[in-house]
Amino acid sequence: MKFNYDVVVIGGGHAGCEAACASANMGAKTCLVTMDMNKIAQMSCNPAVGGIAKGQIVREIDALGGQMGLVTDATSIQFRMLNIGKGPAVWSPRAQCDRGKFIWEWRRHLDTTPNLDIWQDQANELLVENGEAIGIRTIWGAEIYAKCVVLTAGTFLNGLMHIGRKMVAGGRIAEPAVPHLTESITRHGVTTARMKTGTPVRIDKRSVHFEDLEVQPGESRPYQFSYLNRGGALKQLPCWTVNTNAEVHEILRNGLADSPLYNGQIQSIGPRYCPSIETKLVTFPDRDKHPLFLEPEGEDTNEMYLNGFSSSLPMDVQIAALKKIPALRDLKVYRPGYAIEYDFFDPTQLNHSLESKIISNLFMAGQVNGTTGYEEAGGQGTMAGINAALKAGAAGGDGSRSTATDSTAFVLHRDEAYIGVLIDDLVTKGVDEPYRMFTSRAEYRILLRQDDADARLTEKAYELGLATRERYDWWLEKKQHIEEIETFCQNFAIKPRLINSALEALGTTPLQFGCKLVDLVNRPQLNLQNLSEVIPQLKDVLHRPTNRQEEIAEAAEIRMKYKGYIDRERIVADKMHRLENIKIKGHFKYDELQGLSTECRQKLEKIQPETLAQASRIPGVSPSDINVLLVLLGR
Repeated sequence: MKFNYDVVVIGGGHAGCEAACASANMGAKTCLVTMDMNKIAQMSCNPAVGGIAKGQIVREIDALGGQMGLVTDATSIQFRMLNIGKGPAVWSPRAQCDRGKFIWEWRRHLDTTPNLDIWQDQANELLVENGEAIGIRTIWGAEIYAKCVVLTAGTFLNGLMHIGRKMVAGGRIAEPAVPHLTESITRHGVTTARMKTGTPVRIDKRSVHFEDLEVQPGESRPYQFSYLNRGGALKQLPCWTVNTNAEVHEILRNGLADSPLYNGQIQSIGPRYCPSIETKLVTFPDRDKHPLFLEPEGEDTNEMYLNGFSSSLPMDVQIAALKKIPALRDLKVYRPGYAIEYDFFDPTQLNHSLESKIISNLFMAGQVNGTTGYEEAGGQGTMAGINAALKAGAAGGDGSRSTATDSTAFVLHRDEAYIGVLIDDLVTKGVDEPYRMFTSRAEYRILLRQDDADARLTEKAYELGLATRERYDWWLEKKQHIEEIETFCQNFAIKPRLINSALEALGTTPLQFGCKLVDLVNRPQLNLQNLSEVIPQLKDVLHRPTNRQEEIAEAAEIRMKYKGYIDRERIVADKMHRLENIKIKGHFKYDELQGLSTECRQKLEKIQPETLAQASRIPGVSPSDINVLLVLLGR
């Protein structure tokens, strides 16, 4: 059997689903190849979406016309806004989801996406001719030809699972590994290495003594990820917290001899910022306890996830240790935690479009690029799907905003999106451990807030034909309302005698002279909500007949309170754009430039940066090296 498409996507995880939807919604005839249609977008580890910086990525995916935010909102059972006690640059939304319903909600989105077919099979070989990917061959002999191939195989490439000294080939528990696909790619010169990740024990909640746990409720305010949603659909549930103790640690330490991480069985590197419980014990030997979070897997299941207890120790050691926690003294588990090793490809061999520099028309996204996390995968998948559709010559979603003749890649810069930071870090710096996004990785955090993702990206997505007219109109409505609030606050005059008693009651200094409302908004004790209670005209402006009024007011308030910081960071970002505009690829034979350091020559020769700004971010390239390149460019 032979099939022909514009784009074929390998893998039905978070990267693959976003890539397939993006490609198909832009008009490309797309095929998503997945091993199991009933496990589409499976949440292999934590049944949660978002978190520090990850929540910003989900908002960006949504603003680009992606699906992760919509699916999360429809299946959320608890929502929290993290870092709310800090500045808005690092506020990060996070939602606990119903794992089973998440899969079927994603399946519904895929089934109703035009131009998208699903083929249940396992990719076995990448088909390449004259250095170009032309399709794939499956284990059942189907040949799917396409103008572009998007690889999003996750942990399945030569996956090997570990529980104690026991090893089983697999890409995920109870699912087979993909044994030959890596070799069909590396034979063309693409380099590969191994990484490791892990997941915790799954617990039967009927065996838990909840009276010994501390409850962790969600937000009372109805936060959501997607700007299109109107309200949550599922019952909101609490999570719980508990700590390990000395007895737990003693049992775990006694089992370290059989830990794959410490007996030489696993050689690859695991995620630094999501370590196993045994790694925590070795790294922090003086700690007498570590926090754990017990989280529901769904609204109508007994299965619970023990966040913070990722482990590959023997199953008897895991269970015996956990029973020393009073709340888990009668513990029953569905399965123990395990580790998994898998292949990934060096992301410095990719362009910023996520197309391979070595095999044309091959795009890669997700854990195959050395990242970890659903959100990082979804962001890459969105970008890979967009660029694959562009290269395949697809028209815009409704045909009216066609980009079919434009072969220029769609790239987000570091001041435009966390997705841009993520991809630039991968292709410029590479990875030596699973890459996880943090707000600290972005130098323009105040420009990349979770509240303004649509302001940054929705118009770009609409021009691509990816964002729908409904999504675009909603953004225009929100934009207009924000501007109305700002204009009102800048022009509305405040008289001291009418406001001073209220200001004192709100814990702030009374006025000596009149001022504009925006001056009061900028005070740390005041906000639009409490000011609207004493200024009726402001309440009228805030409560226009639009959707998501609280969200709009919050966005307007942040823009006013932090205007000075936002403007200053924009000036810095614009200066860096000058270096972004200086193209250097193809201008130099770096190994012949004696004015550069040896390390610099080696790094530049390997990565072949597109611009001077990208070159400046490569580890080992110093400011003096950049100055040498500027001189040689005649600057």
